[in-house]
Amino acid sequence: MKQNESSLTSLVSAFGRAYHSKYDSPKIFDDFIAMKLLTQRDYRNIKTNMVNGIHFFNKEIAEKFKDRPDEILKWITQVQLSPTPLARAAYCENVLQNEISLGVKQYVILGAGFDTFSIRHPELERTLEIFEIDHPSTQQFKMQRLNEVDIKKPHNLHFISMDFTEMFSYEQLFEKNFKYEKTFFSLLGVSYYLTKDELSSLLDQLFANVPTGSSIVFDYADEGLFEEKGFSNRVENMVKMAAASGEPMKSCYALSELEKMLEKSGLLIYEQVTPEKIEERYFSNRSDYLTAFESIHYVHAVKK
Repeated sequence: MKQNESSLTSLVSAFGRAYHSKYDSPKIFDDFIAMKLLTQRDYRNIKTNMVNGIHFFNKEIAEKFKDRPDEILKWITQVQLSPTPLARAAYCENVLQNEISLGVKQYVILGAGFDTFSIRHPELERTLEIFEIDHPSTQQFKMQRLNEVDIKKPHNLHFISMDFTEMFSYEQLFEKNFKYEKTFFSLLGVSYYLTKDELSSLLDQLFANVPTGSSIVFDYADEGLFEEKGFSNRVENMVKMAAASGEPMKSCYALSELEKMLEKSGLLIYEQVTPEKIEERYFSNRSDYLTAFESIHYVHAVKK
């Protein structure tokens, strides 16, 4: 990963959450802090790049709304950019809140980016330790931005600079007072970019130092990833954009294959959420462009 690529990805993801919080109704996932992390320049630049790129996504929409840039931005954001990040965040945080009620004391966010969970939940500052793990450049950028917008880092938030896609190590977590107790992990928007061996190895490493009952939520792509075009070719566009950015998507899974991988790491699937279930749970009764992304599933897996 190049120096600022992860930081840019984090900004674009924050843009999608901020747009949804400000403009969309009903809310799937209300990240009311995300807009505070974007400067006016950030927002303007991302908006301009999105609108200028509409011909890549859909030439008919480009022509239909050629004099309405705000409608183009809404279309791109709701069709291509936001559906998966919004719904998977809503799912993950719902599972996390349930796990907290069942005794989880630690939350490890892998690929945290501009995650705002710790800031949005000050009531958990004394009861949940949060460890955000990401590329060093992204960590540095986020800390700088929090200072710039005068958001105080919660006492229970710990930044861990690590390229966990290369090698995960507990050493830095132990230095930040990580303990051998029930832990919840999130791995969102990452599995597609790892080989199957890399994901399997990461799961082995993650669950080697946590007790039974610890669990993880992650999203993954099914076998249709490289064949499914999706609504307005959005799945195909996602794959093409990833390849063009130098971070190609590498892996997709049959459920049976994923079950075997998790079993090898001592995990059982507690819940698997299909695109159809995601649509029903998060996108029903809407009048805008937001719909569940094809081929993308969510999993909650628990250590036996």
